[in-house]
Amino acid sequence: MSASLVYLLLRQILQMLIQLARGDGAKDVELLVLRHQVAVLRRQIYRPELRQQDRFVLAALSRLLPRERWSAFFVTPATLLRWHR
Repeated sequence: MSASLVYLLLRQILQMLIQLARGDGAKDVELLVLRHQVAVLRRQIYRPELRQQDRFVLAALSRLLPRERWSAFFVTPATLLRWHR
């Protein structure tokens, strides 16, 4: 019960932060840099080990993105949906 409460709280906080940060050009550049770094790291590691906290954060962030943008995650959309349940 407490894990789902933490998940909902985290999701709300992230959504508020995203709405506050919209429109900043520097953030767009930072996002491009981070995406490139993720692409480089994907070439170097086979499968990362995720902790429960990592799953909560990724599941919460996936709720903020439309499904067609879920390719940004290194887990499959089916995995993200399973974590939501």
